Amino acid sequence: MDTHYKIIIIGGGTAGIMTAAQLLKKDQNLEIAIIDPAKKHYYQPAWTLVGAGAYDFDKTVKPMKELIPDGCTWIKQSVTSFLPEQNSIQLDNGEILGYDYLVVACGLVNDLSLIEGLEEAVNKGEVCSNYIDPNYTWQCIQNFKGGNAIFTQPTTPIKCGGAPQKIMYLACDYFKKNNLSDKANVTFATPGTVIFGVKVIADTLMKVIDRYNINFKPYYAPVKIDSKKKIVTFKNTNPKDNECVINQGDSADPAKPMEQFVEMHFDLLHLAPPQTAPKFVKESTLVNEAGWLDVDINSMQHKKFANIFGLGDVAGLPTAKTGAAIRKQAPVVVDNLMKLMEHKTADNKSYEGYSSCPLVTGYGKMVLAEFNYKNEFTPDPKLKQMLVRDSSKEHWRLWLLKKYILPYLYWNKMLKGEDV
Repeated sequence: MDTHYKIIIIGGGTAGIMTAAQLLKKDQNLEIAIIDPAKKHYYQPAWTLVGAGAYDFDKTVKPMKELIPDGCTWIKQSVTSFLPEQNSIQLDNGEILGYDYLVVACGLVNDLSLIEGLEEAVNKGEVCSNYIDPNYTWQCIQNFKGGNAIFTQPTTPIKCGGAPQKIMYLACDYFKKNNLSDKANVTFATPGTVIFGVKVIADTLMKVIDRYNINFKPYYAPVKIDSKKKIVTFKNTNPKDNECVINQGDSADPAKPMEQFVEMHFDLLHLAPPQTAPKFVKESTLVNEAGWLDVDINSMQHKKFANIFGLGDVAGLPTAKTGAAIRKQAPVVVDNLMKLMEHKTADNKSYEGYSSCPLVTGYGKMVLAEFNYKNEFTPDPKLKQMLVRDSSKEHWRLWLLKKYILPYLYWNKMLKGEDV
């Protein structure tokens, strides 16, 4: 064993920094190491606005060294494997670190290989994505002069499931302001069955879809991109369109489902890339069948190893992967860790799946979807202080919240371990 720490946190993103900062507020003498090779930390929620020319990309990034809480040891390496039976992890330089408690908060990664032709299309600049380069998305929107504008997302979980449609609404508003609406044929294709899982929010968004004259295609999963021909192929999984057919030539042949593939030509294609847990997590013994960290959905404690916790995008939780979710997860993890260190039971099971998706529906307009594991609409009572009576409806004050208030709270409160 090369070095040992009381607590090791893997990941210097939102979840890792928040957890470390809150732990040190409870006990400033805790021996904590944060492992992350990244030199920069990004406020990714603003990338939606960057992609629409409404926010400066440079304001979304800060040096990691400015954000690591005082009192933490920052290890600028990558983790290659877990050794949970030995309470240790291995780094890419071969070093083995021991821990009493481990917090896995390493986020997720894009995996372009999961859609045929996607990597080539991205490299050639035929596809744009706010998840990869929001500045390039803005270039593509500005260069669009008419034709088919397609916005889509993969079958995997992604950061903020609403993001692929947010940039579409902003693009539609941009087309409208630049007299391109009549020349733009906009399509939103999603593997999902509805525009949004919370009904009251979905009702509002369907009105937005009608207002912009968007072709809404549920059950459409992107499977292939031909960047030369500028064609995207979708698999249509709608059961109504996939009814069984009998092979007429062979009466003994049983009825079998017919797979439907739909090709669409595009002049503009924005896509959220498929996303998975990082390789060292996915290939470990710590994941569930879907390849995400296998934690209790209420306590964030690992189901097999009691001294391991996970939160943020890497955690296998049936809720949206957002910074807002982390804001509610971190205090539960911190409370349970403090209890374990005091030889008590980690009995805080108060996380009920809260997440939030600020759905920008145009320049100066936004809906705020807040919800839990049951997909119940759970608006924050503090919104009343902003004179927002119903956050399921579009409101200009919510746009101000997204563009100005939330970034301020993120950098100055959340990452410093303060209650928001």
